[in-house]
Amino acid sequence: MTGPVLRVTSLVKRFGGFTAVDGVGFELPPGHSLGIVGESGSGKTTTARILAGLETPTSGTVELDGRVLDARSRRDRRWQARRLQMIFQDPHGSFDPRLTIAQSIAEPLRLHAPGTDHRARVSELLEQVGLSARLGGALPRDLSGGQRQRAAIARALGITPRVLVLDEAVAALDVSIQAQILGLLADLRRDAGIAYVFVSHDLAVVRHVTETALVMRHGRVVESGPTEEILRAPAHPYTRLLLDSIPGPGWDLERVARDRRALDAADHAAAPVKRAAP
Repeated sequence: MTGPVLRVTSLVKRFGGFTAVDGVGFELPPGHSLGIVGESGSGKTTTARILAGLETPTSGTVELDGRVLDARSRRDRRWQARRLQMIFQDPHGSFDPRLTIAQSIAEPLRLHAPGTDHRARVSELLEQVGLSARLGGALPRDLSGGQRQRAAIARALGITPRVLVLDEAVAALDVSIQAQILGLLADLRRDAGIAYVFVSHDLAVVRHVTETALVMRHGRVVESGPTEEILRAPAHPYTRLLLDSIPGPGWDLERVARDRRALDAADHAAAPVKRAAP
């Protein structure tokens, strides 16, 4: 394909009378890394779950490799799972506690390529993410958080997806382990050409791993464009507030609180900012 691997158009998700996602749209080129940024309740995780087929949109479309997906279709969900995988914030909760790590990594392989001996592929994946064969034979509870996240990455990579959606994938890890995982993800993207959608509230992480970003507030995209440009010179007051909320030298908590009250009072008055890609 020469076009985007993922195209999202006018995505809306309502839960009763509450609109969690409101008109989100973007394109993701092959091998590209896109950040979705926002505070809790901004709609970023709901967007990620729609991309992975875990939520059905109220309206709008998700197009993967040129195919518009129907989250209600079992056939589409299986086709989608072969090409798009999601890695969650809590790696422990995403594993069956009764299966060894190697067995969990083999599960997607057995689903999408039944009748094949996958032991060699599992060993290759364990080595690729820096886990030993001994750890492959362990249960999830016997691994550290960083090791479980590496195992989750290995499981997602086994079927060679086109897109990885990472929802706060390093948020629960120590800083040193975060750096290792981010380095691993950068290497995998370079070597395999996988595209990433990186959902995070951590602007430093988003700056490190993405080329472009969306900033979400109340379910809407308020600013989008090249990540470095957005973070160096934010144009929307909400993006400026996110940056000003990071503690540092000369940090003025009272000013941050005052700016937040003013933004809440103005609510949606500020128009979305869309910057052109370089």
